[in-house]
Amino acid sequence: MSVYVGNLSYDATQDDLNQVFQEYGTVKNVKVPTDRETGRPRGFAFVEMESEAEEDAAIEALDGAEWMGRDLKVNKARPRQDRKPAAGGGWGGNNRSY
Repeated sequence: MSVYVGNLSYDATQDDLNQVFQEYGTVKNVKVPTDRETGRPRGFAFVEMESEAEEDAAIEALDGAEWMGRDLKVNKARPRQDRKPAAGGGWGGNNRSY
């Protein structure tokens, strides 16, 4: 299981998050997803900690806390939902031939 951290500053790094979450236990992994096209962070992250008790302590302390000018949204990460491909094959779905 891991912790979802939302409403992150785009300046937040994996090291920054690791440092903050270490106050609540052992951090096993931090992932800050980036946009495929721009390479910029997407404004959220996932933090995996050693135990559920440590995750719960971090969630309790950090959800709603102000950090780097933003009010964090911190909760248990939900399993990723499989997304269906968009209709139209990437051409806007209007089925026109060019």
